[in-house]
Amino acid sequence: MALAVMTTDHRRFIRSPYAIMKLNHLSFPSADTAATAAFFERYLGFTVAGTWDRSYILKRPGFDVVIEHVDDGAPAWPRSFHAGFEMPDIDAVRALYERFEGDGVALETGIFNNGRGSRFFCRAPGGVMFELNTRADAAPEYRGTFD
Repeated sequence: MALAVMTTDHRRFIRSPYAIMKLNHLSFPSADTAATAAFFERYLGFTVAGTWDRSYILKRPGFDVVIEHVDDGAPAWPRSFHAGFEMPDIDAVRALYERFEGDGVALETGIFNNGRGSRFFCRAPGGVMFELNTRADAAPEYRGTFD
């Protein structure tokens, strides 16, 4: 059975058996899983749903993160690898940036706007890079490209 799926331009539909597929979790390795899990709880609103062998499952509505213990330290991530979290507006981005700065979170950039909205990058314990952004202040030419 084929199902209708919107393409990224939101005007055309394609038929695909994968229409009901969605991203359900991301998994990150960490040598310090407790600190990485605490970062997700403290700053990103996740809750710990379970643990096993020094690994964690964290949840938010509709999305899970798995923090898997590794003994050999932080992995060598590709330079630009990151996961992004969208915030409602620039005030929320600024507030979290200031909180990270005050708490000593490893900030990779200051806040900047690249046309698609304001953002900054940081590293969580364990070495994973995150982007915290808002699209509320995106340039007009980008606004129609977001879901």
